Amino acid sequence: MSFRATVLTLYPEMFPGHLGASLSGRALERGQWSIDAVQIRDFAEDKHRTVDDTPAGGGAGMVLKPDVLARAIDAVSKDDDRPRLLMSPRGRPLTQKRVRELADGPGVVIVCGRFEGVDQRVIDGRALEEVSIGDYILSGGEPAALTLLDAVVRILPGVMGNELSGVHESFEGGLLEHPHYTRPQVFEGREIPAVLTSGNHGAIAKWRETEARRLTEERRPDLLPHPVKK
Repeated sequence: MSFRATVLTLYPEMFPGHLGASLSGRALERGQWSIDAVQIRDFAEDKHRTVDDTPAGGGAGMVLKPDVLARAIDAVSKDDDRPRLLMSPRGRPLTQKRVRELADGPGVVIVCGRFEGVDQRVIDGRALEEVSIGDYILSGGEPAALTLLDAVVRILPGVMGNELSGVHESFEGGLLEHPHYTRPQVFEGREIPAVLTSGNHGAIAKWRETEARRLTEERRPDLLPHPVKK
């Protein structure tokens, strides 16, 4: 069974975007995963196809209407066990652990917010899981949805040529990834660390683990079980 993504958006032309190229694009052509971008506006019932209204209590901007969005969600996932995600800056941060959980499932339904946000009643009523890709604001949920799908699709079985590529990298083992080197041996006066060309696989593995821990302590101590005090 292939991984199936349904994206609810006001801008379906943004999909599949970069996911239609490279490894994810070839996997899409092979049918290893699929994506369906659905226009939220198609579920508006007035002649102007209105999808937003002013916020209750006043304030700037507009809010996505719950009735329109609920109809859209129900149309694509009423009898569906795929998780329903809402890309939102106030959501829980996306982690590699959650990415792997999603990749192990049948797919996702992703709602792309716009304007000031989404009516809370549809978030609660349709059990939307709010997900954030970082502490910053985008113009809408579409770039965030593409980022989430990129992270998931690349680790689907058979997508990467070398399955180990998805295992030995940042966040998979709780640490940032170690530095990488390749030929030439000397570049602008800087040499490849001698241990990496020694042929001693035990020493190489130890060096990589040490470097991964050093970088994590320097840059992301929050990832460590017992964060290093500076």
